[in-house]
Amino acid sequence: QVQLVESGGGVVQPGGSLRLSCAASGRIFSINRMAWYRQAPGKQRELVAAITSGASTNYADSVKGRFTISRDNAKNTVYLQMNSLKPEDTAVYYCNADRVTYSDRSYSIRDYWGQGTQVTVSS
Repeated sequence: QVQLVESGGGVVQPGGSLRLSCAASGRIFSINRMAWYRQAPGKQRELVAAITSGASTNYADSVKGRFTISRDNAKNTVYLQMNSLKPEDTAVYYCNADRVTYSDRSYSIRDYWGQGTQVTVSS
């Protein structure tokens, strides 16, 4: 099994920055895709950014140019650098790991989610 633990959330003023981290642990050989999602109150969970093991990335239009996703494959850790934060970025941010290969080289039949970390952008 795989566990994901997010960190780095908090309260920041508009225009400020935060860096989120998500560390995956367990009997992991590799994780092909890691991503950040967020969910604001009353809204659907949405993809913020994703990155593959080959460093291919994609971003939601709303965060392009402001957020940067990166990863350390050796540590099975994904990061989200968030700059120029806006009040509408306020949400619980969740880490996701998909297409996991386990230590025995078998493939996952499910994805994994972290517990979420709160990001609040407010004056």
